[in-house]
Amino acid sequence: MGIFDFFSKKQQTDLDEGLQKSKEGFLSKITKAIAGKSKIDVDVLDGLEEALVSSDVGLDTTIKIIDRIEQRAARDKYTTSSELNELIRDEISTLIIENSKNDIQSLEELLVNRKPYIVMVVGVNGAGKTTTIGKLANQFKLLNKKVILGAADTFRAAAVDQLEVWAQRANVEMIRSQMGADPASVAFQAVEKGVADNADVIIIDTAGRLHNRVDLMNELQKIKRVIQKIVPDAPHDVLLVLDGSTGQNAIEQAKHFTAATQVTSLAITKLDGTAKGGVIIGIIDQFKIPVRYIGVGEAIDKLQIFNAKAFVSSMLK
Repeated sequence: MGIFDFFSKKQQTDLDEGLQKSKEGFLSKITKAIAGKSKIDVDVLDGLEEALVSSDVGLDTTIKIIDRIEQRAARDKYTTSSELNELIRDEISTLIIENSKNDIQSLEELLVNRKPYIVMVVGVNGAGKTTTIGKLANQFKLLNKKVILGAADTFRAAAVDQLEVWAQRANVEMIRSQMGADPASVAFQAVEKGVADNADVIIIDTAGRLHNRVDLMNELQKIKRVIQKIVPDAPHDVLLVLDGSTGQNAIEQAKHFTAATQVTSLAITKLDGTAKGGVIIGIIDQFKIPVRYIGVGEAIDKLQIFNAKAFVSSMLK
C-alpha cells in the first residue's frame, strides 16, 4: 500500500488548505533561522529553537529536535542553506512519523471485534467536543453503521441542544434526559439502548470540565463503571478533544487530562484559520497517545483521520 492509498485527493486538499497558515508561519521561521548559512552553528541552533518554540512545538520537543539536528550535522556535511533546510524538515518529519506508527487508516479498524464500539468524549468547553462528536457520527453513518449518541453533559442545556442539532445533521439517534440528571445514568441508557438495537457505535458526550474540578473528573470514572455493567470492556476509546488554535494551552490541557483519566486517543480541532498547527508536533512527541482525528474546517466532512505522512507532506514539504 502506498502512502496515500487510503487518503483521497479531496482529503489532501482539505488538509493542505487547513494547515496553510501554520505551514507558512512555520517554514518562514525556519527559513529565516538558516538564511545564508551553510553549517549548523550556535546562531543557527538558537534561531531554530526560537522558531520552533514560537510555532507552539513546545520546549521539550524543541530541545529533542535540536539535539537530533546536532547529531545529524555531526555525521554529515552540508554546504548550502537549502541542504540545511532539508535536514531540518527531515528530522522533524522523522520524529512525527516514528511516533505515529500505530495510527489507524480507516474507521473500520476501530470496529473489529467490537460491537458496539463505545467512545467516551472528554475535554473542556469550547474545544469543539460536541462538533467533533457530530462529525464523527456522520462518518460512521456514511459507512452504513448504526450510531447512537449519549447526551451525558446534563449540566448545560445548550450542550444537549447542540448535540441534538448534530445528531439530526448526521441522521443518528440521540439519548437525552432532563437537565441536571445523573450523567452516568444517561450514559447507561445510551449503552443499554445501543445493545438492544444492535448498534455499531455509541458515542457518549461528557460535561466540559477543567482539570481542577475533582468532582467532574471523578464523574468520568463513574460513567466508566456504569457502562461496564453492560459492556465489560467499555469504553473502547476515551477521546480527548483539544483546541489546536490555543497552542500551548492545548498541551497543558492534555497534561492535566492524561494525569486524571486514561485518555486513549486525541482529536485536535480548529486547525484551519490558525498558525498554531505546530502544536501537533509537540503533542505527538510528548504524550505518545495517538492523534486520531484533526479538524480542518467547519463543514461536517472536515474531520479527518490523522495521517502522519499526509500531515508531514502538508506542513513541511
